Amino acid sequence: GELYNAMLHPVLPYAVSGVIWYQGESNASRAWQYRQLFTDLIQNWRMDWGQGNFPFLAVQLAPWDKNRKRELSAILEKPTDSDWAELREAQNYAASRLPQVAVAVITDVGDKDDIHPMKKEPVGARLALLARQMAYGDQVLARGPEWTGMRRDKEKVVLTFESVGDGLKTLDGEAPTGFAVAGEDKVFHWAKAEIHSGREVHLSSETVKEPVAVRYGWSDFPVVNLANSSGLPASPFRTDGWPATTDRRNQD
Repeated sequence: GELYNAMLHPVLPYAVSGVIWYQGESNASRAWQYRQLFTDLIQNWRMDWGQGNFPFLAVQLAPWDKNRKRELSAILEKPTDSDWAELREAQNYAASRLPQVAVAVITDVGDKDDIHPMKKEPVGARLALLARQMAYGDQVLARGPEWTGMRRDKEKVVLTFESVGDGLKTLDGEAPTGFAVAGEDKVFHWAKAEIHSGREVHLSSETVKEPVAVRYGWSDFPVVNLANSSGLPASPFRTDGWPATTDRRNQD
């Protein structure tokens, strides 16, 4: 209330073309609540300004290992739960529920040991692409690959993506990383990933013979490399709807 009344309300008479929002770290432990909080904030600001659904562009939480100072080998030991991943999901949730809302993905510019990474230019460039597309109607590829479908093919999982441009690729030219699969036991294991036909990623795991769910980049510090032909990275996501660790409704 103090911040709203002191910093936002005084500028309400001024016209606005759009909003850039870079926040969420302090809400990670309540990521499930943020799904509604962030959605309500956007709707409230639009109502207060009375200018319709002006563009609202959020920056996804940057990768960060929460000052644990771990080596990459320790981070990649096994897939784990992550409230930061759940907060990123909450940001994407708001973007999927409201018009004229988008999220700039920055999984490739984080700093393992710094909550405020130094690489600022890519963040601004991706926000500018989203603004050109959303606010000014330019026909540009402004988003990274977005997962749209999943199917089983025997022991493999096939994921389909859109917003791929001329096709999926990896930022380092290596095989896709950061994918994990789980069976009915809900235990995730790293998966081997291959790009097919420019729009699909095929996943397999010797440990999980009957995969039912996939997670990508589901970590505080995701080590991922999937991108489209313009080099825009794919957002972390999950295909399962299993209870989130920050969903207080599922806790005593």
